Amino acid sequence: MIDLMESWLAARRDRRPCALATIAAAFGSVPRTAGTKMLIHADGSTKGTVGGGKFEALVIADALEALKSGRPILRTYPLREGLEDSFGAICGGEVTVLIEPPPPAPRLTLVGAGHCSRAIAHLAATCGFQITVIDDRADLTRRESFPEADQLLSEPGMLEYLKNRPWTNEDAVVLVNRSYDLDKNALLSLLPSAEAIGYLGMIGSRRKVRRVFDELKEAGSPVLPTHRVHAPIGLDLGADSPEEIAVSVVAEILLVLRKASGGHLAIVPKAEPPIDQS
Repeated sequence: MIDLMESWLAARRDRRPCALATIAAAFGSVPRTAGTKMLIHADGSTKGTVGGGKFEALVIADALEALKSGRPILRTYPLREGLEDSFGAICGGEVTVLIEPPPPAPRLTLVGAGHCSRAIAHLAATCGFQITVIDDRADLTRRESFPEADQLLSEPGMLEYLKNRPWTNEDAVVLVNRSYDLDKNALLSLLPSAEAIGYLGMIGSRRKVRRVFDELKEAGSPVLPTHRVHAPIGLDLGADSPEEIAVSVVAEILLVLRKASGGHLAIVPKAEPPIDQS
């Protein structure tokens, strides 16, 4: 069991899709007991067993379907004859199996491959994000600079890529380019899709952000409240170094994607009423 769970955790850490099948309930004569687990990878390979035969083949097929849909499945398999949904098993019992696909990982696209981008990528990867880094400089989008990235793109047509990629509310996009012109043009390419993006942020001082917004407005493409552009990016933590900025930015991304309050979790004790000494 420990070996199987370690494989499950390793697959999730390495972002290899696999579903976990657990016998939730077992009645009558069945090959395995409640609590038995099996891993099913996207290529159909497995680790562990829930009983073998036609029953296990059906569980594997259902697990592959769960991996496609991203939704868990709770299904009862009759292992006895005479039932409408029987598949020929004659053990005499029935088994209920919970099949759990991995939760969809949020995706972070970093536009720019400088120091802050590297720090953000590293921290976001530890939080379970799938990371894409895009920059027009091939010497910066190297594996040694972004070992955690799922995708590294040296893209001369970066603006077309940003404009044409299908974005969803599970996407976070962070603009951390080397110049305000690059960030402005990247933001312009993203504005038509901005309302569909879960989090869209741009690095820079307030002066830079105002200048970018003013120039886009003058060009006829104003940044609207409905675009929900977070600029400057990050929470006000007094961050200074790239690593501290990464904490600020990733915290804000999580706050927005999860629709959290961002407030303190600490419990403040109520003041005791004054003692009446009269």
